[in-house]
Order: sequence, then C-alpha cells, then structure tokens
Amino acid sequence: MRLARAVALVLALLALTGVARADDLRPGYLELTQTSAATWRMVWKAPIRGGLATHAAPTLQADCRAPPPVRTLVSGAVVEVWSLDCPRGLAGRSVGLSGLDAAFSDALVRIAPQGRPVQVARLTADQPAVEIRAVPDRLQVARTYLVLGIEHILAGYDHLLFVLSLVLLLRGGLRIAKTVTAFTIAHSLTLVATSLHLISVPRQPVEICIALSIVFLAVEILKSRPEGPPRLSERAPWLVAFAFGLLHGFGFAGALAEIGMPEREVPTALLTFNIGVEIGQLVIVGAGLLVLDLIRRFAPERRRMAQRVAAYGIGITAAYWVFERLLA
Repeated sequence: MRLARAVALVLALLALTGVARADDLRPGYLELTQTSAATWRMVWKAPIRGGLATHAAPTLQADCRAPPPVRTLVSGAVVEVWSLDCPRGLAGRSVGLSGLDAAFSDALVRIAPQGRPVQVARLTADQPAVEIRAVPDRLQVARTYLVLGIEHILAGYDHLLFVLSLVLLLRGGLRIAKTVTAFTIAHSLTLVATSLHLISVPRQPVEICIALSIVFLAVEILKSRPEGPPRLSERAPWLVAFAFGLLHGFGFAGALAEIGMPEREVPTALLTFNIGVEIGQLVIVGAGLLVLDLIRRFAPERRRMAQRVAAYGIGITAAYWVFERLLA
C-alpha cells in the first residue's frame, strides 16, 4: 500500500515538474559560415533559460581578426554575430565554448565552409570544443542528431506526458505497442514533411493543440471504467494516437528547425533524430509499464488510485500549458 502511494506521488510530481520545460529543446547554437576565402561569419545564439547566455562564450583557436560583435535579443535568447578575417583559414583549428560546465544545457555547433560539406557536432561540458575538419564525418552527424532526438523526447515533457498517458490509459503490451506505433508513424510523417518545407503551420496553435491532446488523454484516464462501456480512446486508441501524432510531429519539426540541419546531410539528420525520438519513447513506455507492474504485484488494489493521481498531475500540468501558450 505504501509502495503504491509513493509511486503515485512520484508520477504526479514528475508531471508537475514539467511545467517550465514543456517541449523545450533549447541548446545553444554556434554557427561558423565561410563567406569568402578568408572571411567567416560566426553566430552565437545563447538561450537565457539554462544559463548559457550568462556563462558560456565562443572560443576559436585561430589567427583571426574580428571587431566587437553585434548583439541582439531574439525570442528569449541572446544572439551575437561576428565578422571574422582569417587569412590562414580554419581547417585543423578548434572551435567551442567556454563556461559550459557552469550552464545547465549543451550546445550545437554548425560549421559551413565554402564548397565543402557542413560539419555538425554537439558541445558538452566534457567535450566543449571540436576540430574543424576539411571533410566532416557522416557518422558524426548521425550520432549528434540521434542524441538530440533522445534528449528531446525525454526533456520535452509534453511529448513525454502524452506517451505516458497512453501507457496509463491502455492495458496489454501488444495494444500499447500498436498505439505507440501509430503515434510514431503519424509524427514521422509531419516531421519529415515540415522539415523538408512541404507543409508549414504556425507554431503557437500547434503547441496549444499538443497541450490539449494531453488534457484529453488525462480526462479519458479519469473517465475510464472497467465495468463501463469502452470510450473512443479505448475502442480505437491507434486512431486517436495517429491523429494527435500528426500534431506532435509539427512540434518535433519546430524544435528541430530551431537548431537547424546540415544542408548536405538532411536525410541522415532526419532519420537519426527520428530514431532517437523512438528510443526515448521506448524508454518511457518501458518505465511506465514497469511501475504499473510493480503496483499490480505488490498493491493491486491501489492500481486505479495510482492512475488517477498521475492523471490529475498530467491534466493539471497540460492545462497550465494551454493557458501559458494562449497568453504567449
């Protein structure tokens, strides 16, 4: 009994801690673009949330001359732009960020030389710099975007709570697997279509609808009764998951657009980002099923109570996001 109450409380607190970080894939973004044989443009976009704007700064180990940067504030981030004169070139040099160990976020670096493939890498406190290569490694792009996909589903709490709600609503591993697969197919379609600029929708309405989709599932969990007739979400959960998956795909695409993709490796970046998202989803499903199985084994009479507590926490959080995004 105590175990069930503790688990239920943890699930509720997990939902509520996501209030400030819904769909928040906001790493720093450092870009180097070659504009002529000896000149480069360096852009550093540091989100204020996460500490990058106050702690991190670009470092370039090269013989370059540069006037003071142009600094602006754009959408909750400090953007600094430098014009670099580097007569000896940048190949074999390193670029990175100082102060990452004091921040709460990582950063993505994108290097675009003229006439050569774009290089993309992820900067962390353990690896704050990267060598500027003459020819970037495709495996490096794949690894970077795979990790970004995993981080996005685990740190983007609205997607996390949607998948967790499906686990709480449905019973049976096969049924949950089919439903999550439908969600995967749907968000993959809109992610690819939006990233390739085949379709475009405003981000704010999408984010509001994503939050509403979580509210809907929370209500369905609370209204579900074993003895009553099955609701639509229980009769055809894959249909509901597919419809809402299309919305969540727009959210994934919006987050991916914020960090950009290497021009010549778009298919690789899209594929590995999506695989990373699926890995994150499997982690969520596995963790949710494990917790419910523990309750079933040790306190089966408290299973319904645990689901209701978690549903209330999820619903309250998602309702907060709806109003927050309406007023944004």
